[in-house]
Amino acid sequence: MTTDQRPWLAQYPQGVPANIDPDKYPSLIDYVEEALKKYAKRTAFSCMGRNVTYRELDDLSTAFGAYLHYRGLQPGDKLALMMPNLTQYPIALFGALKAGITIVNTNPLYTPREMKHQFTDSGAKAIIIAENFASNLEEIIKDTDIHTVIVTSLGEMLSFAKKHLVNFVVRKVKGMVPTYNLPESVNFTTAISEGKGKPLPDFNRDPEAVIALQYTGGTTGVSKGAMLTNRNLASNVQMVRALCYQILEEAPDYSALCPLPLYHIFAFNFNGLALFGMGIENVLITNPRDLSTVTKAFKDHKIGVLSGVNTLYNALINDSTFQKLDFRFLKAAIGGGMAVQKPVAEAWQKLTGVPLSEGYGLTESSPVASMNPLSENKGRIGTIGLPLPNTDMRIWLEEENRAGQPGERGEIQIKGPQVMKGYYNRPEETAKTIKDGWLCTGDVGIMDETGYFSIVDRMKDMILVSGFNVYPNEIEDVLAAHPDILEVAAVGIPSEKSGEVVKVFVVRKGNKLKEQDVIDFAREGLTGYKIPKAVEFRDELPKSNVGKILRRKLRE
Repeated sequence: MTTDQRPWLAQYPQGVPANIDPDKYPSLIDYVEEALKKYAKRTAFSCMGRNVTYRELDDLSTAFGAYLHYRGLQPGDKLALMMPNLTQYPIALFGALKAGITIVNTNPLYTPREMKHQFTDSGAKAIIIAENFASNLEEIIKDTDIHTVIVTSLGEMLSFAKKHLVNFVVRKVKGMVPTYNLPESVNFTTAISEGKGKPLPDFNRDPEAVIALQYTGGTTGVSKGAMLTNRNLASNVQMVRALCYQILEEAPDYSALCPLPLYHIFAFNFNGLALFGMGIENVLITNPRDLSTVTKAFKDHKIGVLSGVNTLYNALINDSTFQKLDFRFLKAAIGGGMAVQKPVAEAWQKLTGVPLSEGYGLTESSPVASMNPLSENKGRIGTIGLPLPNTDMRIWLEEENRAGQPGERGEIQIKGPQVMKGYYNRPEETAKTIKDGWLCTGDVGIMDETGYFSIVDRMKDMILVSGFNVYPNEIEDVLAAHPDILEVAAVGIPSEKSGEVVKVFVVRKGNKLKEQDVIDFAREGLTGYKIPKAVEFRDELPKSNVGKILRRKLRE
């Protein structure tokens, strides 16, 4: 693209470069190791009162990576990470990277069916899993290639007294750990202990090596592993940092709050990598649904930057305790994962005095493609901001085979070093999504004359629930197995709390089936946010002339 096709460059705040060097770090672990050494004495992550310094993180992750190698994992093998935000997560992540192992982020709320698909598709050979979900793994492990299982408790890395208190409450009081039997498993601290003093493997730190399989539905409902390479992630982290340096300082005296789970690609990149690389302490929130833990973190730490989804920000501004907090250290608030609603952004700024800057991206773009500058006079509420350095975005008019002009509607397409290598073992799906180097997002947008982009519609049927992608095909496949359901279609409907929720339209066999029956059946095969919140029975569903169910008609 020519300079006049990149009007956004003129909107960059002073000091933000048009380009970064995407090849500065041959691999992501080079980037990580630089930060581990540079900020050795600083706190890298804290969770439930447990602080881990960069030096300690370096030592622990080395031992964990050596343990994986000792257990027979070779560079390129897959390790599933399945836990909420705990200090165990970055230790396991960086340990895997040091051993050349590809990580497979897995939502801990997945059902056994969902786990089985992801583990068999990726070919995962090892897993670290929170004990709360180990019983689900027991159900399906025999159908996978997993031979190394590390189980961790929520309190495992805490002080002796707090460890036993937290685990007692979680296990006995709240009953959150179902009985499981994984006889070959070890706990996390044992793995680290056994890895100490053992060597890490030698491997080629190839910029094009796939180091993360991040699962997403993409443009269809079949969950696919987006292959993210060293270059994808190392370049995208630099892009994000370039746009943040105008506001966020290096090695500051404030902390970042991380309520989003690190297994989610947004928090993985922004908190786990970008802010980490700036020497900023990340305060991990294990259960953000408990707003008291978020408000407590604000009281206990000097929170200077917060990342979250629209639903979290909306909940916080309506929380009476949060409203009374001191926001003097807060410098930046980033909204990602789902659209930031204008009323929420306005109420947030009124309460805290800090703009709520919306960003945009996809798993397939590692994930950030555009972002509103953090400075108050540059960010624009209601837009997804400006393309990042080294990133081209365009509005593509497929029918006319051309790029759109300012104000024209078309598909948002992305090109840059952060665009994934492709979908794992799915070349045909890759070819549908990446065309001539451009990532086809399926989102309809416009660009104004100054280079700010906005999303106005969605081409695909994806449902966005609190920042998580839900694909109608998966909902329909599960419900279609019910003996009393003839036909089913799933759509998203607006929700003040989560942006959207799932609604299903059902054609029954007979009249015995009730709404609760449908919901209960869905609960057996789907994780919580995918379960329908509304059920409507119809005599028939609208179809095209070739018999395809028209979800668009149902949404209307």
